[in-house]
Amino acid sequence: MSDEPEAADDQQLAVVVAKPRSQVAIESLRAEGVYDDTRSVTEWTADSVAIPVTAPPQDTQFREAVRQVGERRLRTLDDHLRERGWTDAEIDAAPSSWAVLGSVVLVDIGDSPRPAEVGEALLALHGEAGTVLARHGISGEHREPSVEVIAGDGDTETVHTEHGTRYAMDLAEVMFSPGNKAERAQMGDTVDPDERVLDMFAGIGYFTLPMARAGAHVTAVERNPASFRFLVENVMLNDVDERVHPYRADCREVVPGFASEGRADRVVMGYYEAHEYLDSALDALAPGGVLHMHEATPDALVFDRPIERLEAAAAEADRGVEVLDTRRVKEYSEGVAHVVVDARVQ
Repeated sequence: MSDEPEAADDQQLAVVVAKPRSQVAIESLRAEGVYDDTRSVTEWTADSVAIPVTAPPQDTQFREAVRQVGERRLRTLDDHLRERGWTDAEIDAAPSSWAVLGSVVLVDIGDSPRPAEVGEALLALHGEAGTVLARHGISGEHREPSVEVIAGDGDTETVHTEHGTRYAMDLAEVMFSPGNKAERAQMGDTVDPDERVLDMFAGIGYFTLPMARAGAHVTAVERNPASFRFLVENVMLNDVDERVHPYRADCREVVPGFASEGRADRVVMGYYEAHEYLDSALDALAPGGVLHMHEATPDALVFDRPIERLEAAAAEADRGVEVLDTRRVKEYSEGVAHVVVDARVQ
């Protein structure tokens, strides 16, 4: 760390960090209470950014403290678009939400005019980001994303940090849902140390990583080769390789061997059509174990349909079900909700 440099009164303090660390640093500065969100993060050198702070950080690592002219942040996307000459009607058609995932801004561009200008405005709003991706949907049996670079350097690989868990990913190859953030955190809070867990649809480690970081032993199954590659990388990145056993396979192929070694205390089914795999999930789950079943459910059937499906599968296996909790995670599509049912199965 460097001593705070001398500067004129019209300049304000910032700390310089490597671009790949910018999101981690901003989270840390926020936790310290010294991140100045009234000013913009700006590029400092080709490989670093200057993050505005209100006081020298005590806990956050940085390369040096510097002084910058204190340009006030344009606080909203509307501000940036208005500065570019957009009319009120055009601004009304602009995106109302987006997510910053590491160095990438992911946005549903919708019917917005001039997507490239939206992208440039988002880069100005989020100086720590280098690429803006327009998200066009998910398709195929491996749920592959369709995205388009609308601004920035076009690098779609990033590392996103969330509640201390690091997710490496290529957003042109794998999906990452910002709306599932609370559910990912909850899974880390729910497990007990040394639990035996089966994550049947692990992806890049969405739920596996927070559970393993909490001390659980997780068998993580993923058949998409791109997602599996990042799952393995993320296990190493989060230093949980001793607690995660990854398999690139269909979960139905893994369950018999898994169950023969010992059934799970907890099974996670983070897939919208999870009900199709309930027989395998129940085969893997120990009596008294907890099942987390996800589903995309029409609003009129929340939460009746997933509970009925779970109870029917359990009855067929001659097992009882106690529903512990139900949650709406987010809107999946118009009139359809992403829900979760937590249940103890005897």
